[in-house]
Amino acid sequence: MAKDVYSAGLMSQSFWFHEFKKAVKLMKDGLSFDEIKKKCVEENLFGAAKEYRALRMAGYIVNRLKVMDDTMVDLFLTSDLATQKLINLITILKQDLLFFEFIYEVYREKVILGSETLDDMDVKSFFTKKESQSELILGWKESTKNHLRSSYTGFMADANLLSVVDREKRITPPVLDIALERYLIATGDDTMVRALTGVN
Repeated sequence: MAKDVYSAGLMSQSFWFHEFKKAVKLMKDGLSFDEIKKKCVEENLFGAAKEYRALRMAGYIVNRLKVMDDTMVDLFLTSDLATQKLINLITILKQDLLFFEFIYEVYREKVILGSETLDDMDVKSFFTKKESQSELILGWKESTKNHLRSSYTGFMADANLLSVVDREKRITPPVLDIALERYLIATGDDTMVRALTGVN
């Protein structure tokens, strides 16, 4: 499951689906994490404008790879586009406790209640609650929290958990591919299944 320390690191990242896909293929080809990082930077596989940016992107994406075992890699490479995007999201959620708690406590609750939209107030209320539980989050700048709110909904839209039309964020809970669902349950990640689908 997600690391047990809250972090605002997600604001430095993007969904980077196509970049992630390239990196997963390199992992399947047998390259080590260091080799993947080196190749991504030296050959600028991600099309970054500056080398330091390529290095940062490679670092973040390699961190996503580190939560994948061989079965998950094979599952990714043989799945349809929607499932691949969900797997990318799952690798992010496994490393970001606050984002995972947002999906589990807010998104899942909205799905269970049959709500059609995710509102800005839902996101703000979540952060207000977390401020009362964590001095770390309480100490974050308002700009940091605003950036994270935007990142969360952006990542969810990229993974098709939301569809954004005229600034309205409509909830579109995924139907998990059965192979992915079985994998998550077999590896003790049934909370991830509940978080994404709302299923009890």
